[in-house]
Amino acid sequence: MSIYTQAQLTALGFAKLGQNLHISCKASFYGTNRISLGDNVRIDDFCVLSAGDGGIEIGSFIHIGVFSSIIGTANVKLLDYCNISSKVAIYSSNDDYSGNFMTNPMVPTQYTNVTHAPVTLGRHTIIGSGCVILPGADISDGCAIGALSLVVKSLEPWGVYAGVPVKYIKKRHDKLLALEKKLCRK
Repeated sequence: MSIYTQAQLTALGFAKLGQNLHISCKASFYGTNRISLGDNVRIDDFCVLSAGDGGIEIGSFIHIGVFSSIIGTANVKLLDYCNISSKVAIYSSNDDYSGNFMTNPMVPTQYTNVTHAPVTLGRHTIIGSGCVILPGADISDGCAIGALSLVVKSLEPWGVYAGVPVKYIKKRHDKLLALEKKLCRK
C-alpha cells in the first residue's frame, strides 16, 4: 500500500493530524479541513471520507478497512481503538425515500428532505465487513457488530450485535482493557 507522507497529508489541509499515520494514496477525502486524525491511524485503499459541516473526528489506534466510507453532513466520531472492517458504510445524512421528495445531492435542497444526525463509534468497537451504520447511531464502547449488519439505533456497551437490523446476541468480554493499559505504559 502506497501511503501519504506527513508533509503530503499536511498539504491536503486536514483539520488535525496525529503521528504514525498510514493513509493510502488511493483513499479519497472531501472536506479535509473538517477531518481530524489522531495518532496511529490506518486508512486503506479505496476508502472515501466526505465530511460535511459536522466534520469527521477519528481518534487514535484506528483502522478503516478497504472500500469503507464515512459520508454525511452531521458529525461522525470514531473514538480510540475502533476497528472498521472492509466495505463498511457509515452515514450521518439520509435521503427521504417516501416518494414525497426528490433524492440525490444534485437536486436543489428545496426539493429534497435530507435528515442529518451524528454518529458515534465508542472506544474498542469493531464493525464487521459489509455493515451499514445510519444517522443517529450511537455505538457504545466495546460493541462488536457482526458482518453484514444494519445499525439504525443506539447500542448498549460491551455487547455483540448482529442482523438486519442489529439485535443483541451476547455480552462481549472487556479483558482487552487490561491490554490497553499495558500498551499505554510503553
